[in-house]
Amino acid sequence: MSEPKSYEGSCHCGSVRYKATVDLSSVIACNCSMCGRSGTILTFVAPDRFELLSGEGATTDYQFNKKSIHHLFCSTCGIKSYADGTGPDGKKMFAINVRCLDGVDVSTLQVTNVDGKSF
Repeated sequence: MSEPKSYEGSCHCGSVRYKATVDLSSVIACNCSMCGRSGTILTFVAPDRFELLSGEGATTDYQFNKKSIHHLFCSTCGIKSYADGTGPDGKKMFAINVRCLDGVDVSTLQVTNVDGKSF
């Protein structure tokens, strides 16, 4: 496991910006109806490893299925750079779209495929 590192991330237009401390040795590609369509690569962090820098109030919330995750889209450009919700253990977590982190080349990461369609 690599050492967690702090990155900034954003939506396409920059209205929504955040800082997250993530471990990029553990990233997933989920095939659920949401992630499969958007091509999201995810990692997950606890609330103490996430800070919203700008964009509070600039997102639109979308929930589906069990409604345990708030999929937050920028109201201007439509990009979902992060989501927040409840993890399988019942604790609050943030799902970070690794493709939206500044300076990260996703092609260099080892991505684990997850069968989200079965959840």
